Amino acid sequence: MQRIHYVPLTMGLLALAVSSAHAQNSDQDQDGEIYELVTTAIHVRSAETALPVTLLTGEELHKSVRATIGDTLASQPGLSNASFGPAVGQTVIRGQQGRRVMNLTNSMPNADAAGNSSDHAQTVEPLLATSIEVLRGPATLLYGGGAIGGVVNVIDRRIVTSVPDRPAFAFETRHDSSSDLQNHIGSADFATGSLVWHVDAVQREWNDLEIPDFAVDPALLAKLHAEQETTEGAEEEAHDEAAESTYGYLANSGGETTTGTAGVSWIFDNGHLGFAFNKLDNRYGLPPVPHHGHEGEEEVEENIAIDMERSRYDISGEWHEVASWLEQVDYDLSHTNYGHVELEGTETGTHFSNDSWQQRVQLTMNEWRQWHGVVGMQNSREEFAAVGEESFIPASDITTDGLFIVEDFHAEALTWEFGARINRDSYQAQQQLAPEREFNTTSLSASALWQQSDPLTIGLSLASSERAPSVEELYSNHGLDDLADCVIHHATGACEIGDVNFTEERSFNTDLTFTWNAGDVTTSVTLFDNRFHDYIAQVNDGREVDELPVRLYLQDDAHFYGVEVDIDWQLNEQFALRLFGDSMRGSLDTFGDMPRLPPRRFGMQLDFTDKHWTAYASVQHALSQQRPGAFELGSDSWTRLEIGADYTLDFGDNGELQVFVKGRNLLDDTIRMSTSYLRSFAPEAARSVETGLRYRY
Repeated sequence: MQRIHYVPLTMGLLALAVSSAHAQNSDQDQDGEIYELVTTAIHVRSAETALPVTLLTGEELHKSVRATIGDTLASQPGLSNASFGPAVGQTVIRGQQGRRVMNLTNSMPNADAAGNSSDHAQTVEPLLATSIEVLRGPATLLYGGGAIGGVVNVIDRRIVTSVPDRPAFAFETRHDSSSDLQNHIGSADFATGSLVWHVDAVQREWNDLEIPDFAVDPALLAKLHAEQETTEGAEEEAHDEAAESTYGYLANSGGETTTGTAGVSWIFDNGHLGFAFNKLDNRYGLPPVPHHGHEGEEEVEENIAIDMERSRYDISGEWHEVASWLEQVDYDLSHTNYGHVELEGTETGTHFSNDSWQQRVQLTMNEWRQWHGVVGMQNSREEFAAVGEESFIPASDITTDGLFIVEDFHAEALTWEFGARINRDSYQAQQQLAPEREFNTTSLSASALWQQSDPLTIGLSLASSERAPSVEELYSNHGLDDLADCVIHHATGACEIGDVNFTEERSFNTDLTFTWNAGDVTTSVTLFDNRFHDYIAQVNDGREVDELPVRLYLQDDAHFYGVEVDIDWQLNEQFALRLFGDSMRGSLDTFGDMPRLPPRRFGMQLDFTDKHWTAYASVQHALSQQRPGAFELGSDSWTRLEIGADYTLDFGDNGELQVFVKGRNLLDDTIRMSTSYLRSFAPEAARSVETGLRYRY
């Protein structure tokens, strides 16, 4: 792998910026009730941008947070969860998942293996987040041309940016009955002069997940029975599938996670410079995918578990009022050592690793004639490897370089925003049979926010984006001549085959948002239309290897479109009502319906707030997904009911104590997520109760 010899040059630039910085306080937003978005780079509040934004912070985040980022965001319009058992939940944005959704921590990529496969957990901890921002549309090009679906940015306090008035401490413990899940979370911030220290930790353990019914979908068994007249042995296969299914619990779905962070920041008059170290250990089981070996003979397979380790080092700096023309300089550098082993019973299977360096420099210009913007560069060097019997992706050196610019212009009732990014992505497989590939991509964006009248605001955003194929899309099972020799990815239960001849994926995205803010009622309606040329999809082509499906990566034109609705109504000082819903369709020109799309959903939530009490009741209903894609099974409709309440005791200068209880899936409905590869084998949790307490000082 190429070492990052370019870092000394960047560090020299930063040293020059520090030495020239004026000793002045930065201009900060003093309105604590209005949140300023971090992910947009330009100083902007969520109500002042035409970009589609989802924001969770404060009590709303505390109410929604779960063990995985996908589950945390799953009830938001336009967002879904691609679960792979209780330990893995990847965010789906308008039907896009995997590589098209960029996951960040404090605006830097996580550099794990979650994008390579749906069974790999993301190395992010929602329970430590102070806010979570999700952006779709043009803002994604700030972080990479590949983030066509959107950007999920989890923001925490590992590098503190200001000196606290006094030491801060927080502790929280949670217990969820569905898997005997126990969470313990702690954090502390304190200052010694101009140095601010931060520590945090999470410890989590859980057992096999309780489910309302059988693990194997009865629809799958019915399908196998229906094939018995035309397929020899199908009746016996259906019987075997039923026999292997568990009732009331999801086998091999327990696990444990430990993560800890230590950080220190030097706070000076016009900025900060900080360092943080994070260590993650995560071990979890994968729900089994039954199959029966060659010629229908039953094959007994060991349970598969993933044993994951990750070390991450972060340097982050920010300098204000650097020069008359330069408002702010931001620099971030991350080094990540990631690895996980897929354990098959007591034997060690494939070892995945990703050794990466990521850096980002961003310059924010002072406003000039109503123009305000940022320019920057982003570099990434990764050494990705999968070694072992299940190594279906060759070890590869991955290099990414990007330059970006975003400008906004204010003109009375109109706010314009323009952006551009150029990227160079290269892949050098450490095998002579796998050729090196290099891609040059260009992405452009434009948006307009029009304050048409006092209550009505209209936002329009357009983006023309290009995405380079990923390493797994290019190299999975490269050089395969005989399908019988396919290296099976047993964690996902499929033979996955890429294509080294793929070209760049191109998309044109349109978002139109209407926001009506009339006193106590705020209504937001977003229409989106995304058209792709040479879209790279993973589809089931109907063939099988050892009774497991063959999933091909292929290129085809694609079209996604839909609507998202969110209505907030403040009924009185104590009660607020929220109505929300979304609907989308997606299809490939040649291969029909796009697989693993979310269903149509709608729901409502009633919130109650008093001096010491807050409570909520939420219900969400999803229609059946009967457009599952070629050779895929549909999913039934479901309804999820949740009720929660918390009571807060304020001790003044001695902090506050909050006790909370939440009931989830109270109707005990069988929920199978149409976005999940395991929907036929791993439903969501049964009825459960979560209890906990949180103390903050």
